[in-house]
This record gives sequence, structure tokens and C-alpha cells, in this order.
Amino acid sequence: MRKIAVALLTAWLVALPADAALFDDDEARKRIEATNQRLNLIQRQLEERMTTLEGQLKSQGLVELFSQLEQIKADVSRLRGQIEVLIYEQDQQQKRQRDLYIDLDSRLRKIEGTPGASGAAPQSIAPGGAPSGSLPPVAPPIASAGAGAPAGSAAAAVTTEQRAYDAALDQFKAGSFPAAIVGFTSFVKTYPKSPLAPSAQHWIGNAQFAQRDYRAAIASQRQLVTAYPDSTKVPDALLNIATAQFELGDSAASRRTLEDLIAKHPQSEAAARARQRLAIR
Repeated sequence: MRKIAVALLTAWLVALPADAALFDDDEARKRIEATNQRLNLIQRQLEERMTTLEGQLKSQGLVELFSQLEQIKADVSRLRGQIEVLIYEQDQQQKRQRDLYIDLDSRLRKIEGTPGASGAAPQSIAPGGAPSGSLPPVAPPIASAGAGAPAGSAAAAVTTEQRAYDAALDQFKAGSFPAAIVGFTSFVKTYPKSPLAPSAQHWIGNAQFAQRDYRAAIASQRQLVTAYPDSTKVPDALLNIATAQFELGDSAASRRTLEDLIAKHPQSEAAARARQRLAIR
């Protein structure tokens, strides 16, 4: 019996660690399963975060692309504005030269048409823009002994009128735009019927544009169109209105003005300029 009891006790003691080992394995498996579950949860969370980050990166990329497009648009608009300014400055130089020749020719014609002037034919303007032939000196005509007072008064009036115009034009050439505006405004009020009045009104608008007072420039050029609808300065006035409207950021109004210029004055130089501007917009 003692041997049997010892054998049973020994067998129980041997079996006890095996049961403990079985218990430890189950606990370990449970812990491993719990760890795997946590790992799976963490992995899902990471995947969700990665998806969110990818979406954000894509959105930021689109925003950056949109910003770059806007910058390109701004650069193109700025370049167009610079082209407009360069075209305007070129136009102004050509007009200035042409106006000087026209004014000189007009002055000569008036002098030659007054009593006491020589009987030579008026000088013409060559295709290149310069007066053809030699020009006689521009000076007030001296009335002959038999000439009456009205002729002398007319010559004096012409000289005074021309001097007033030239004085304002000199102010513009010197860059004294406020003084030029005052001079040309006074000229238009004093000599509204003068052949030079449309040019004077045109220079008022140009001087205001040079001062970046675009709204005033538009108003002055429109006044020219209204007061002198048959003047050769009307196409140039419309072109300058379109330029000022563009500078104010009103591209639609500028385009309408250019189209109106082309429709009403298709053969003018200003219309050719208008076509060039519409082509680059």
C-alpha cells in the first residue's frame, strides 16, 4: 500500500507541472490573440491616417497648382499691360511728331493766306512725315502800307492763338502735365472754333493719362468725340479711351471701345492699332 501511495503521489506530482504548462499555454495564446487584435487595430488606424494624409496632400497639390495658375494669369495680365503701355507710348511719339508737322503746316498756310504774305504755294507734307521742300521762316507777316487794319488784326489773332497753343504744347513736352492741362484747357475755352481746338482737347486727355488720372483722361477724350465728331482726332481719342479703360481694369469696356473704333473708323491708323491690341487679348 505504501508503494502504491508513493507511486500515486509521484504520478500526481509529475502530472501537476503538465497541467500548469497547459494553463500557461492557454494564457499565452490569449495574450497573443489580444496583441494581434491590438496590432490589427493599430494597422487599421494607420491605414486610415495614411489615406487621410494622402487626401490632404492631393488637396494641397491642387491648391498649389491653382495658385501657380493664378500667378501665371497675373503675369500674363501684367505683360499685356506693359505691351499696352509700350504701344501707347509709341503711338504718342508718332502723334507728337505728326502733330508738330501738321501744326507747322497749318501755321504756314495761315501766314501765306494773309495779306502781305508771299504768293508761293503752301508747303505740303511728304509721305515720310517731314515737310517737302524748303520751309520759309515762320514769322508774323508784316502788313503792307496799303493793308487795312482788319488784316493786321487777323494776323495778330492768328499769332496769339498759335502762341497759346505752342506754349501749352511746350509744357507737355517738358513733362509739366498740370501746366499743360491748364494751358490747353484755356486754349479750348478761348478758341473753341480753332482748327487746333480738337488737338488741344486731345492733349488734355494725354496729359491726364500721363498723370495716371485715367477717369479724367476718358472724360476729356469723350468730350473731344462729342464736341468735334468730324475731327481726325476722334479715332485717336477712342484708342486712348480704350487704353485708359484697360488701365482701370475694365477689359470688357476697353474691348467694346476698340471694336467701336474699328467699326466707325476702319481705315484709320488708330483702328490698325486697335486690331493689334484685340489680337493679343
